[in-house]
Amino acid sequence: MKVETTRFGQIEVDENRLIKFPSGLLGFPDNHDFALVQTNDEGSFFWLQSIDRSELAFVVCDPLLFLPDYQVAVKPEDLNKISLSNMDDVQVLIIINKIDRTLTGNLQGPLVINAVNRNGRQLVLSEKKYSTRHPLMELEPAEKQVSRTA
Repeated sequence: MKVETTRFGQIEVDENRLIKFPSGLLGFPDNHDFALVQTNDEGSFFWLQSIDRSELAFVVCDPLLFLPDYQVAVKPEDLNKISLSNMDDVQVLIIINKIDRTLTGNLQGPLVINAVNRNGRQLVLSEKKYSTRHPLMELEPAEKQVSRTA
């Protein structure tokens, strides 16, 4: 399937990488269809690209890469909404933001995806131990370019 993006132009996406969020995402209730796009071979970070809006995309990752003991308590009604009956079939992702040189993750609003039918739901956790801007890592400062003619 071909998908238009503002970041990468037109890309080919395997249909097995399509995810449907029947309720949309927070702030984007009318956007339901997304593709999980891998832009490099490392596979740590992905783009969750809207199929219908080329400008709508989020950087996401598996929170266990940074927080091995991160756990999401999923209510039975949330499991039912994505037809998830076996917790072995769940994939949890978090949305990543960059603030200055810090990457943060939204641990309070994880994306829970049924890996079998590729339906997903964004949860809002009531626990206050997680935040929407949890620091994950510091980025290296960019090297300053020095003019060779100065």
